[in-house]
Amino acid sequence: MISQRHEIFFEVARQLSFTKASQTLFISQSAISKHIKALEEHYKIGLFNRHGNSVSLTPAGELLYQKLLRVRQVQHELYEEFRSISTDFSPQVRMVIGSSTTISLYILPPVLSAYLASNPNVQITLKNRNSENILKALVDHEIDLGIIEGINKVNNVTYTPFMKDEVIPVCSAKNQLRHQQLHYQDLYNIPLALREYGSGTLAVLEEALLEKDIRLHDIPVKIRLGGTEALKNFVRANDSCLSFLPRPAVIKELESGELVELKISDLQLGRTFYFIQRKGTENDLLFRNFIRFTKNHYSKTE
Repeated sequence: MISQRHEIFFEVARQLSFTKASQTLFISQSAISKHIKALEEHYKIGLFNRHGNSVSLTPAGELLYQKLLRVRQVQHELYEEFRSISTDFSPQVRMVIGSSTTISLYILPPVLSAYLASNPNVQITLKNRNSENILKALVDHEIDLGIIEGINKVNNVTYTPFMKDEVIPVCSAKNQLRHQQLHYQDLYNIPLALREYGSGTLAVLEEALLEKDIRLHDIPVKIRLGGTEALKNFVRANDSCLSFLPRPAVIKELESGELVELKISDLQLGRTFYFIQRKGTENDLLFRNFIRFTKNHYSKTE
């Protein structure tokens, strides 16, 4: 239904970047530029403002983008109805998924491999950001489906529970804390290495501490690092800081003895991961099937 040129325009408009669109679509930047130029010549109107290395939509470009959002939804609905009529109907479709760091690195890779083997007509792009930015990307139509920690919920987004997870206190095997039984009040006197603001892992810790009337700015945070791997590698090399990391992220390091899980009495750091969708897309067959497949995959492995 939607022509290739309009699909290319849509992706550039969605990401406001020719470079990012070329990476998502697996098309060279020069080819994308030619398609956009042809579309502008067809409509005899500019669709993008060029500002050096950045672009923005013209009023005509914004109008076309909004109309294509509606057309794509109609196309999704049409595909669903065709599938209900004929099992032979299997068009090539793309799905852009956004997920927080823990999910992108440690949860999704096995299920994505299994899903693509069962659904060869689907092409997936996975975007890895912290939970706050994934939520924003969904609302801004940069992604089709997200998976995040569901700490802060917004009204125009649907949340579907996925799986439970646990954030645990860890330190290096060289750290003197490794033999100690701690209480949450001890956190006032222990140097901490934590994730950046906007991280779902940090939000879980912050919420748990607030229940104990402890605020993050009252405890000695020595360093914040953007990303689970960066934080984990720092803690492995540091002999004084305590950190909080998702259990799936440190399983190998705990088994090898590089990191040690600590016990902090009266501090529980459980959380739930959620699939997030823009309201109105809950019945999209592609998304429903992916959510069902993913939930079934992990229910079998638990």
